[in-house]
Amino acid sequence: MRIPTSTYRIQFHAGFDFEAARQIVPYLKALGISDLYASPIFQARKGSTHGYDVVDPGQINPELGGGEKFEELWEALNQQQMGWVQDIVPNHMAYDGQNHMLMDVLESGPNSDFIDYFDVNWNHSYLGIQGRILAPFLGDFYDKCLESGQIQLRYDADGLSINYYTLRFPLNIDTYADVFTYNLGKLRRKLGRSHPDYIKLLGILFSLRFIPSKEDLLERTDQINFAKHSLWELYTSSQPVQNFFDENIATFNGKPGDPSSFDLLDSLLARQNFRISFWKVGAEEINYRRFFTINELISLRIEDREVFRKTHQLILKLVEQGRFTGLRIDHIDGLFDPEEYLHRLRERCSETYIVVEKILESEEKLPQQWPVQGTTGYDFLNKMNGLFCQEQNVDAFDSLYHNFTRLQQLPEQVIEEKKRLIIERNLSGDMDNLAFLLKQITSHHRYANDFTLYSLRRALVEVLVCFPVYRVYIREGILDATGQEIIRQAVEQAKENLPILVNELNFIQRFLCLEFLDNLSEQEKNEQIYFAMRLQQLAGPLMAKGVEDTAFYVYNRLLSLNEVGGDPCRFGVSVQEFHRFNQERAAHWPLAMNASATHDTKRGEDTRARLNVLSEIPAEWERNIKLWHELNINYKVRSKNFKRSELPDRNDEYFLYQTLLGSYPFQQEEVPQFVQRVKDYLIKAVREAKVHTAWLRPDTDYEEATTSFIEQILQAPNPFLESFLPFQRKIAHFGIFNSLSQTLVKLTSPGIPDIYQGTELWDLSMVDPDNRRPVDFSRRMAYLEEIQRRAKQEPRGLIEDLLLHRSDGRIKLFLLHQVLKIRQKQPQLFHEGGYTPIQVSGSHQEHVVAFARHHGKQVLITVVPRLLTQLIDETQDPCGEAIWKDTHIHLPRWKRVEWVNGLSEEEISAGEDIPIGAILKTFPVALLCGQSR
Repeated sequence: MRIPTSTYRIQFHAGFDFEAARQIVPYLKALGISDLYASPIFQARKGSTHGYDVVDPGQINPELGGGEKFEELWEALNQQQMGWVQDIVPNHMAYDGQNHMLMDVLESGPNSDFIDYFDVNWNHSYLGIQGRILAPFLGDFYDKCLESGQIQLRYDADGLSINYYTLRFPLNIDTYADVFTYNLGKLRRKLGRSHPDYIKLLGILFSLRFIPSKEDLLERTDQINFAKHSLWELYTSSQPVQNFFDENIATFNGKPGDPSSFDLLDSLLARQNFRISFWKVGAEEINYRRFFTINELISLRIEDREVFRKTHQLILKLVEQGRFTGLRIDHIDGLFDPEEYLHRLRERCSETYIVVEKILESEEKLPQQWPVQGTTGYDFLNKMNGLFCQEQNVDAFDSLYHNFTRLQQLPEQVIEEKKRLIIERNLSGDMDNLAFLLKQITSHHRYANDFTLYSLRRALVEVLVCFPVYRVYIREGILDATGQEIIRQAVEQAKENLPILVNELNFIQRFLCLEFLDNLSEQEKNEQIYFAMRLQQLAGPLMAKGVEDTAFYVYNRLLSLNEVGGDPCRFGVSVQEFHRFNQERAAHWPLAMNASATHDTKRGEDTRARLNVLSEIPAEWERNIKLWHELNINYKVRSKNFKRSELPDRNDEYFLYQTLLGSYPFQQEEVPQFVQRVKDYLIKAVREAKVHTAWLRPDTDYEEATTSFIEQILQAPNPFLESFLPFQRKIAHFGIFNSLSQTLVKLTSPGIPDIYQGTELWDLSMVDPDNRRPVDFSRRMAYLEEIQRRAKQEPRGLIEDLLLHRSDGRIKLFLLHQVLKIRQKQPQLFHEGGYTPIQVSGSHQEHVVAFARHHGKQVLITVVPRLLTQLIDETQDPCGEAIWKDTHIHLPRWKRVEWVNGLSEEEISAGEDIPIGAILKTFPVALLCGQSR
């Protein structure tokens, strides 16, 4: 197995394709990156900016350069001895006309070879859906779209199709005759019964009535293709036939203003294998599983071996050919049986580095039996981030937040409320399906016979709202003790919330814990297992949408803690807890990824580093927000709605001030663009919050008031900016040291450090799409060449220059480059080495984090500062003995080792105690490299 020493995540799209990536391979190699980490590269919807909307997993995306350019990029990496970690998407595909497997299902229905590929309940009981798949893509109610002529029947070389703007769905092959036999007598009278074109048309239509079933798939496919080809040939060669077809299609398409003229098309649509509907219907009535709440992404039944084989054929081929040396599994919790999938994948990829995108809550552990190298690193991100949040100030922050916003809800209450909101507003149909399934399964249980569908649904909602993790895992009909305890915990909380349904909840607990009754048959046991696993597939999307995509935009106490996989109920992580986490990681998951920024993080890594500074100075922060509110009160819109007095409200205003502090650019020339970015971001944020406006029901008054407020407070000169900018510069000053500290901690902790594209310089981005803006690689290349040259010629002068011009980000690039070089020289130390916390003593011991990585005679010691506002002011750096006084690290184990700072190349005197002032003499962080005597 090839183990990366570091990865670099690239977001591929038409604007940054394989050729663009090939051109930066020498830069990545020089930086110290060992493996390219690629976003999905298989054929996605045209114009896709992310690649997760796959339409054909068997083809390399032509918009990225196709197979030829893929090979050229791989060859460039191979020449540099670099690996390729590929992000794959086993959970879902795009629900789109470009998805030929799905379109075959819509055309042939149960006779499609792909009928079982997609996670669809074809026997759904809701009127109008049974035997069909919902297609919730209309922009308005069905009748309005139909009678306005927006839904159109069309005919071309590919056959008949239903069209709605760019959406194109094939007509059910069994309904072609409905169109082509309509008013057939008119064509007969024009041509005559014996005309060859008329006879040919009759023969084709007759053949369509007797198409073989899927049992004779090849013959069926050939006959359909032959019939379509023959119809098109007839259409293009015979003017009377062409006129007849065109007239029929025009008749079916109706005339706006004449409702009855759409009856034919309405009847035709009723016979399709899909039911086209208003997109909002998908929230309340749905018969297919989606990715979270996105109607346009339909889930796969990847647990089916044939589906696995078909969708992974090219992936496995590229693994076997050595093109892919690693795989990243997207949304592992969406799969019916994640562990079974991973074992199946591992069987075919025995020597492949595999990580999973798995969100772990603060005390949750990745299942040890999973055959993977670990997670993609959100668990590490949140533990590391918590190091730079001042735990002792939690009460002060609670108080100032509640006083300013006038909101009194605890984070636990916000999370519970928003999960309920998501269930009823976005996942109502999914919830109904789950409740109906439970009712069907339990209807023959005398213990549950009197439980109504209504009461079962209420009880299930309560359990899911109280579920503390994304999901638990059932393997071969067994739920382990950890999973059972999580379910019991959720049910106990549900009983407190809903005591009237205690009987239903007790039954659900036994059902989900797989406590089988003695008289159950194997079929009944399997039904119980099936339901429990189905519930787990819904628990994850609810957690993601309820917490990360809603509560994180409502509970805004300290935004740096509102991160993917984060816990807003917690305020910081102690040094001891972080060491314990790293020790466990070294013991069990030493090859997992260490992330600090991804394409999905809520804000840039250096934005978080800045915001954490606020945790150290609650009193100063409170004084400022109160002042800013007074200075900006006249920029707000007075609301006519009695429920809110000002627009934007205080909570969104509080959110905005943190956003400005965290993301305000170092360079003044970037400010105009920054203002527009903030406006775009705040609209997304207030919609995600779903308090005053939402994606489903936008409130333009609130949104316009918010953007107007932003424009006015950021229009210089004004009193707000005069107050804000000095404080912002102070936060940015201390944020730089947090950034350097977290960068070194990420690079040297157990795990494989992942660098998200562009973050080798300051990453002050906001949530996507802001964090997917183009990266200026030419600038980074020039910086790196300068750093490499000057590091050899004048290392001390280089460091002085980097500190003097720290705002340009070269100091972060320098740190990354220096440590990545060390990682490449000592891979075993980082892949297999132990982790030992280093004791810090002295008057400022709480402001230092130190640990050793060691393997055989190799040893490295990381030393970083934190919580610096109590030690220095905004004109100082945390360097030298005058700052650190008597603070030192204690090294009895390695007291005879000679040390060199791997960053500054300074020699440091050996001994049991080494002063922090000597370690951090000229640079804010240090990596001590041990040299045996």
